[in-house]
Formats: sequence, C-alpha cells, structure tokens
Amino acid sequence: MYYLGIDIGKNNHEAGLIREDGSHVGKSLRFANAREGFQQLLLFLEQSLPEREAFCIGMEATGHYWLALYSFLREQGFALHVINPIQSDSLRNFHIRKQKTDAVDCFLVAEVIRFGSFSETHLADEDIMALRNLARFRESLKDSCADYKRQVVTVLDQVFPEYAALFSNVFGESSKAFLKTYGTPEQVVDVNTKSLAALLRKTSRGRHGTDKARELKSLAARSVGLTLCSDAFAFQIRILIEQIEFTEKQIDEIDKKIARQLRKFSSVILTVPGVGPATGVVILGEIGDISRFSNPKKLVAFAGIDPTSFQSGNYVGQHNRLSKKGSPYLRRAVWMSALIAVRCDPVFKAFYEKKRGEGKAHGTALGAVSRKLLYTIYAVLKANKPYEVRRQGIE
Repeated sequence: MYYLGIDIGKNNHEAGLIREDGSHVGKSLRFANAREGFQQLLLFLEQSLPEREAFCIGMEATGHYWLALYSFLREQGFALHVINPIQSDSLRNFHIRKQKTDAVDCFLVAEVIRFGSFSETHLADEDIMALRNLARFRESLKDSCADYKRQVVTVLDQVFPEYAALFSNVFGESSKAFLKTYGTPEQVVDVNTKSLAALLRKTSRGRHGTDKARELKSLAARSVGLTLCSDAFAFQIRILIEQIEFTEKQIDEIDKKIARQLRKFSSVILTVPGVGPATGVVILGEIGDISRFSNPKKLVAFAGIDPTSFQSGNYVGQHNRLSKKGSPYLRRAVWMSALIAVRCDPVFKAFYEKKRGEGKAHGTALGAVSRKLLYTIYAVLKANKPYEVRRQGIE
C-alpha cells in the first residue's frame, strides 16, 4: 500500500509518496495549481507507483485552495481523504526539530493517512455549498456595513459630538438622509429651516418636521465639534452613508436569494428557539449533512464551543475557555441564537438563570446555553422533527 500526501498552497501544491513502512518514494513533486500541474501529478503517480499497487491520496483542507485539485482527482476516479490541517500540525509538532517546508509537509500528510487516525473534511453537496457561500458572503457584507457605521460615528464624534441625541437611530432613514445632505454643523446652520423640515418630513413619513429642524439648527449652532476641514468631513460622511445604503441593498438582494435557496430544503431548523432565517441558513450551511456527526459532542467541537481544560499533576485549571477550534461562522450564529433563546424560550431561559445562580459569569452561562442549543439542533436535524418545549430538559 502506498500513500500520497499533498500539501496545498495558493499557487503551487507539493506531493510526496510513501510506502507502507513510512519510507519515502523518491523526492516530492512541486506542481502548479492549474490543469497543466494536475496532469503533471498524474504523470508523477504513473512513474512512481509500481504496477497494480494500491494507493490512496490525502490532502489538507487549506482554505479554499484544495477544491480545484479535489474536484479534478475525483473526476479521475481516485479515492481521496481530506483532513483538517490541525491533524497534520499535531504530527509536525511531534518532531523535536520543527520544520515548515512544503516538501516535508506533504510527507507528513501522507503519514497522517498511513496512521489512519484522522477525521475527514467532507465536501457538501451543491445546494448546501451554495447556501453556505451565500450565508458567508452575507456575513462579510454585514461586517463591512458595521465597519462603515463605526467610521461614521468616529467622524461625528469629532465634528458633531451632540448628534447622537437627535435621533433614536443614527442610521435610520431620516438620519441618513440628513447626514448625506448636511454632514457638519456649519452646513446645518446655513440651511433654510423650511428646506430642512421638508427633507425630514419626507424621509420620516411625517414623523419629523419643523420642530425637529429647529432642534437640529439650534444644536448645530451650539456644537463644540471641530470646525477645521469641515468640507472634507462632510464629504467623508456622505460617501460612507452612500456606501452603507448600497451595502444594505446588496444584503436585501442576498436575503431574497437565500430565501429561494432555503426553500429547496424542508428543514426544521427554524423551529429551534432563537434560530431565525439569518442564523438558520448559516447553521444549515456550515453543518451540511448532520449524519457526518456521529454524536452531538462532535458537532459542539466542530463549532468550537467545547470548553478547553488544563491539568498538570494535581493542578486542575478552574477558568476554562471555549476552544474556538472549528467553524467561526457556525459559532457566531449559534451564539447569536443563544442570546435570543434565553429571552424567548422558557427552557433555555431557566437553564441560563440556573447557571447564573451557580455563580457563572454571563459569558460562561451563555456558552453553556450555546452548547445546549447545539445539542437541540443536533436532535432536531437528526430526527427531522420540529422542536418541542420540554421543561424536563432543564439540567
């Protein structure tokens, strides 16, 4: 039996072949992440393997760079094992003289496959993969939008620090329209009250008008904000608000596409407490096929919500933290769902309060709720039955 290990890179991959006893078969092969390079790998196998000798291939799931080679080799009919880089790192750390070169790493991957003690990364089917990509893209746009908002607040803190008290939501429609048009106190002071009132009345659908316009002008006249570079600050605010509006429209468009994609699944995920459409698609997309997790503990570990522990001799650490080794997207979605579940579901609310009563901090208690929520998600998806409230579920 022979084992081919492939170290994945962005532009180039490295392949190394070993025998059953772990000895290397010649030198490793460096090949491009392109069709010509993939053909070079096939020729390398043909020349290096004895005729009719059985072999298997292993590669690391490094970012998204492994997908093209994986698809190519699957089309060629090869059996493949895709492993988490953490597993090959464990073997790499075993060596006293640590080396980090592609040539060494590809043989380490082959060793992991030879030992056989590894868990595989599974490529989801096309519908799940599409859902996952859309959900991740949505999260990235939300993060970008939040960053734009932070930049707007930073500028306002400098030029109009009193502004936050004027609107209940700085990024509501009326406020955004105002900031795009009159970004600094100097511009507000110079504007006609009637024109400002008309803008506010239109964007607020009649909720604001002359009184709000007068309040804005009065506060702007007394503002202690910077007066230097006011035109530059006003320009910056306008561009940022336009970017926020554009990004929000993109998110709405993605939401519609996600809703269409979600209809392909008859999933019961939305019956789980705290799980809404936005977090539900992330959870479904990241989990994929629930059957690849033999028990809920493995799902908890995949999300990185399993607690770490430290013990040395008679010492046992008392302040354990989340491992955070797993899907950050799933961990974030479950955490957000747990925040809602403790407010809207009697079982999870009681469980949270029980942990708090034991002296646990808010974050620690919420981590326990997140794990319990993942156990619930596992059971619901495994049985494909809607969630039912069971008060005896409180532990």
